[in-house]
Amino acid sequence: MTDNSRYEVVVVGGGAAGLSAALVLGRARRRTLVVDAGEPRNAPSAHMQGYLSRDGMSPANFLAVGREEIARYGVELVRDRATDACRDGEGFTVRLARGRTVHARHLVIAAGLRDELPGVPGLAERFGRDVVHCPYCHGWEVRDRPTGVLATSPLSVHQALMVTQWSDDVRLFLHEVAEPELTDVDLRRLAAARVAVVPGRVTGLVVDDDRLTGVRLVDGTVHDRAVLYAAPRAVPRNDLLITLGAELRETPFGSYPVIDERGLTTVPGLWAAGNASGFAEQVVNAASRGYRAGAAINGELLMADLDATVRT
Repeated sequence: MTDNSRYEVVVVGGGAAGLSAALVLGRARRRTLVVDAGEPRNAPSAHMQGYLSRDGMSPANFLAVGREEIARYGVELVRDRATDACRDGEGFTVRLARGRTVHARHLVIAAGLRDELPGVPGLAERFGRDVVHCPYCHGWEVRDRPTGVLATSPLSVHQALMVTQWSDDVRLFLHEVAEPELTDVDLRRLAAARVAVVPGRVTGLVVDDDRLTGVRLVDGTVHDRAVLYAAPRAVPRNDLLITLGAELRETPFGSYPVIDERGLTTVPGLWAAGNASGFAEQVVNAASRGYRAGAAINGELLMADLDATVRT
């Protein structure tokens, strides 16, 4: 490979985790490439919350600032997609969709995951506005409004209970969950939290003047609601991890790599950060994971080079 194709680290994914890892590596004077497909998970949201000093910032602005910061330290960023990777004698060869092939001594997978929304008409169009998925991300902004929770599994009971911290008018629409699937503990907690349980499948939303005003059931009845929580199905972008032989663990939210506390997978030199390593990484957590991986990788490279010098 030419010098223009060789990097100490290639980071797949240009979100909070990938940019954070790249920032640390760039500041450590490591030749680093970020491969960014431009598909951030939080793109539908107008703002992100809970990130100290960045609370309320738009995800697009956050990423734009991050790209500017890594550029200061010589980190390269290419808008492309990593389609394949393999081990070679000194690390990894990564193939990109536009035909480029690059080499990395260490490879960071920070491509995150994608959300598959329940198949209710109109849901996707309002996702990130008055159809939301996370009370910690959106609860304050939609507080004190008539709220619904769309049940897609018995785990939705937990979501409905959590939402009562932000609204005292919450209805759990069972949708794909049958009443017998709820345990006695579920029912007692829902009653204690004053969550109304509504059986029946949801078939659509009622929107008036570009605002959610109701939830329609299969029998035609409409429940007045201004907010609807709907949990997407998480689909991890783990193709490269599987190709490279990383051990995966099964969770209720998909298959994620087995990693140590730094983010190293079971494959030497292969790292995972952000939502590539787990379902519940908020932006601030993803950035932290990326930082930790970047610092660990710099240490690994330094010691490997010193050991090679000692051997010669």
